Amino acid sequence: MTTIQTFRRTLIALAATATLGVGTQARAEVFVQCGPNNAGVDANGMIRPAYDVDPSVGGTKDSGAQCMHLSAGDGFIKMADGRELYTFGFTDVTKRSASQVTLASLDANFAAPTIELKQGKDFYLTLTNVAMTMRPDLFDPHTVHFHGFPQQPPVFDGMPEGSFGVNMGSSFTYFYRLNDPGTYMYHCHQEATEHMQMGMLGNLYVTPLQDGTPKSFGGKTYTRFVYNDGDGSTGYDVSKPLQLLSMDSQFHDLHLGVQPLPFKNMRDDYAMINGRGYPDTVNPAPLDPPTQKIDVLTGGGVALGDIKSSQPINALVTAVKGQRILLRLSNLNVTNYYTVTAQGLPMKVVGVGARQLRGPSLDGGTTPGKDLYFETSSVTLGGGESTEVMIDTRQVEPGTYFLYTTNLNFLSNGTEDSGGMMTEIVVSN
Repeated sequence: MTTIQTFRRTLIALAATATLGVGTQARAEVFVQCGPNNAGVDANGMIRPAYDVDPSVGGTKDSGAQCMHLSAGDGFIKMADGRELYTFGFTDVTKRSASQVTLASLDANFAAPTIELKQGKDFYLTLTNVAMTMRPDLFDPHTVHFHGFPQQPPVFDGMPEGSFGVNMGSSFTYFYRLNDPGTYMYHCHQEATEHMQMGMLGNLYVTPLQDGTPKSFGGKTYTRFVYNDGDGSTGYDVSKPLQLLSMDSQFHDLHLGVQPLPFKNMRDDYAMINGRGYPDTVNPAPLDPPTQKIDVLTGGGVALGDIKSSQPINALVTAVKGQRILLRLSNLNVTNYYTVTAQGLPMKVVGVGARQLRGPSLDGGTTPGKDLYFETSSVTLGGGESTEVMIDTRQVEPGTYFLYTTNLNFLSNGTEDSGGMMTEIVVSN
């Protein structure tokens, strides 16, 4: 066993019983906030749902806020051809107490946990940096950048040039007032190219105030919508956020090997949707933990049953004939544009960049402006772009359809006939 392997195992063994410090004024600790007066956070530092918080900590039945706690660290993921890659990533620790958010956990997820928010609410997002298990030589700060958020104070933007990063062993709570619905995304903006390539990327979307108000459109009544359209034209029955992602396996291997990183030569060779390649994209269950993750953690004294999946989010889309499907598509890739198509299915784009495709009202807002929606057979997204696509299945025969990239070299992993940026849309009777 090498010296660095021995050091890593020692770090894991210590972390199995040690937690981040609690109670210091410098906030070098697990410290979460949820609404005014820390509403929704109990004495153990665990966030309670905003609609059912403990009055003893200043909460009410509905604090009007949404709250979440993420940790940032490292981990491993498994590709569809069996290859394992070292990653950085976020983990949802909202339901864990402060004492359960430990150092050196290899808990990083890819893709990052999906964040679903409601327009009109306040959102408190706590980020705790839990350190790098496999790279004890690194002391990288991390941030959360709410990509596309239009009213962001610099201090909460996650851009290190205008704010700051969260150092290892520390926590910081971001605040957002959710004024605009639409499909967004989030990522770490500290050393952005490196940390995004390593996997610190996730889906994020905001649902409109109009949700819950029945509106008829095209002979159907909807209660869920993409935007506050006023006429039900963005109504849908089922939805799925799908993030287009890819990785350069050499970059990840060199990172784990503590070698210089070839930024100029970065060439992604593993393309995925929601952090998985096909056919793993259509597996509804969390994927099994990678063997490297199991080996490191069990070697440090962690029980096998305590090791969680690194890739819990699938990309399978299911609907019943006659339903309208909403696909929230986004791309946070740092190297490529991607074009995707839905085999034999009618696609209508109703929004781009978290903005409804609609012209201005001509009577001061009483009557909606002209719809600028368009039908298409494919959608192309560059890094940082999002779009909302509707698929109406009323004229679609039941069966299994494929959503896949037309960049055909990304439909497999090298010479292996597996993996790639593809998933299934299953329409049943």
